Amino acid sequence: TLAGLYDRAGDKWREPVNAPNGLLTKIFCNDQLLSVLDREPAAHTQELNIRNAIHHRSTEYAVSDGGTLTFTADRFVSQDNLHLLVSKYSIRSTQDCRVVIETGIDLDVWDINGPHLYGQTVQLKDEVLISSSVSGELKIPVVVAERAVFSFGEELLEDGAAVRRISFHARAGETYEWFKCVAVYTGLDADQPETEAVKSVHAAEALGYEALFKSHRLIWDERWSHSDVIIEGDEAAQFALRYSIYQLLIIAPTVSEKVSIPARGLSGQVYKGAVFWDTEMFMLPFFLHSDPKVARNLMMYRIHTLDGARRKAAEYGFLGAFYAWESQDTGDDACTLFNVNDVFTGRPMRTYFRDKQVHISGDVVHGIWKYVQFTGDESLLTSGGAEVIWECARFFYSYAYYNSVKQRFEILDVTGPDEYHERVNNNAFTNALVKETLEIALRTAALLQEKYPEDYSQLSAQFSSGPFLEEFKTMLDSFYVPQPDPASLVIEQFDRYLTLEDVELTELKSRVLNKNEYFGGGNGLATTTTILKQADVVLMLNLFKHSFSKEVKQANWEFYEPRTEHGSSLSPCIYALVAADIGSPDWGYPYFMRTATVDLTGESKQYVGDLYIGGTHPAANGGAWMAAVLGFAGLDYDGGVVHINPSLPKHWQSVQLPVTLRGDTIQLRISKDEVTVITAADYSGDLVFSVQGGEGKSCSAGETLRLAFDETGL
Repeated sequence: TLAGLYDRAGDKWREPVNAPNGLLTKIFCNDQLLSVLDREPAAHTQELNIRNAIHHRSTEYAVSDGGTLTFTADRFVSQDNLHLLVSKYSIRSTQDCRVVIETGIDLDVWDINGPHLYGQTVQLKDEVLISSSVSGELKIPVVVAERAVFSFGEELLEDGAAVRRISFHARAGETYEWFKCVAVYTGLDADQPETEAVKSVHAAEALGYEALFKSHRLIWDERWSHSDVIIEGDEAAQFALRYSIYQLLIIAPTVSEKVSIPARGLSGQVYKGAVFWDTEMFMLPFFLHSDPKVARNLMMYRIHTLDGARRKAAEYGFLGAFYAWESQDTGDDACTLFNVNDVFTGRPMRTYFRDKQVHISGDVVHGIWKYVQFTGDESLLTSGGAEVIWECARFFYSYAYYNSVKQRFEILDVTGPDEYHERVNNNAFTNALVKETLEIALRTAALLQEKYPEDYSQLSAQFSSGPFLEEFKTMLDSFYVPQPDPASLVIEQFDRYLTLEDVELTELKSRVLNKNEYFGGGNGLATTTTILKQADVVLMLNLFKHSFSKEVKQANWEFYEPRTEHGSSLSPCIYALVAADIGSPDWGYPYFMRTATVDLTGESKQYVGDLYIGGTHPAANGGAWMAAVLGFAGLDYDGGVVHINPSLPKHWQSVQLPVTLRGDTIQLRISKDEVTVITAADYSGDLVFSVQGGEGKSCSAGETLRLAFDETGL
């Protein structure tokens, strides 16, 4: 699945393009195909080594006269050259036999809504097999180049064929080994993708498998050195968290700022390969702490897709930038108006993900400002970030409603994170993000006026006709955000939420007639009840945790958690984070584990109605990291002070991790009674550390700082 390359076939929705598979390999023994799909193997193992991102497989087949043939394969996508796939194979038989290996490029590409590749040609150039095609919609070339390197056997390649045939007599007890290198390039990568693909394959062949793997492994060593989190006292949590981190590392846009992270990574074409708000809210924090360059790429993607957000706002009659609910290459919204089919009638159901989840623009602004605040890299603002912020504020100004009776601005007719309740008024999460957007718009202007007056003058000129800063301030001064009830401390999720049927989740589920029926929409089971899909108010309390007391957070956690179905993989980690924040980590631990193991257990929703939504869950992977580091370890960097407020589960002895802050990488060990800070020899000395609200302490280069504390503080 190719990052950033999308195609639309006919009137179906756009999705990412799948490339032909250059690792195709089939084994025949005495004219019989050996395949686990056709017969039960005598033995079969496979493993994914997440330390160095290599997949190993070993399969033992029973052959004639009681003999066996063992086939092994190791493969990886080179971290040193992301266009390159490398694989090493071996065959070993217990008896003499005739073996034929078919290897090359599999041109039989399956798509959900394809086909997407046309004009397929195959050629052999300098011993390299080359498959060339173009995408249907945008006519983007897609090239796969393959080279198989054998030191045995007789090779046959028919003209125009995409598969080589290597025939040989295997002697009993001897091991036959070969390797393949495959390069994938598109017209988005190079002006001459075929030339680059062939060059890449020849360079890989010259280096050989071991050298390629060594360079790949060294980069993975470096990446883990900046991201590994060590949990002492919980092997299950340790494994699940490392797996989550691995999933984030393999999907990170390390090179390009024109792509982001789709909701299902690159595990398939589900959700149209689109980028959601998941990126800013659930994945960005991991990269801010471990790889700020990737964090910048993620936010630059939003800057590059600003015009698509402008087009969407104009489509609905608003000003500014209304960011896509499902964003692809241009930023235009790929979300359809009828996303889900009714499981009873088969009719498409009108949903309001595309046109009413306006909080996405606020999520983008939140991410941009978080990056600037966290890294100190203000160049993001002058590189388009300020323009995005102001355009999103203009959108909210034009979307808002001024209630002349109550003399306040409100946000009406929206859908918040809880998608079971559509078209509601004054969703607390949405209103809080709108308020923050207005505040950030004003702060951005003040920062640029003070430090970058020329940039401010140039950027602000396009907003001379308004609405701009004066209107933003007017709206902010009388803007409504739902507040805690004085008696219960509960924040109503949206206007009149508390008038809905207050039913227990078990009771609601007893009403289910079809296991895949959608709980939201016009006739959904949850629509007229207080049952919500995922963290909404509680998510707001996590984002703005410094604005609310422990009592308010606990009251809302206790109120909303029994009413939350956790119908999204984004939800459990938020309850873990807030539980840790209020000093109840053992409440949060099951939600952390549910998040961290979502792709290990497969216990996630696979269908909404009849729409398949399976695949990996990178937002949950990011949420697992947030729960462990920002929640249980209590790490909170505000751009000036590193605040650490540990709230470890009872069986965790400590959490150790590296953190990259303002260009420095420091090592932290956080236990139940002490925080240890270790700095490198080239540490700048600019950070201040505070544990449990105690006095800030600085640390010198190459020094170990130990800060002891107990339940009452330092």
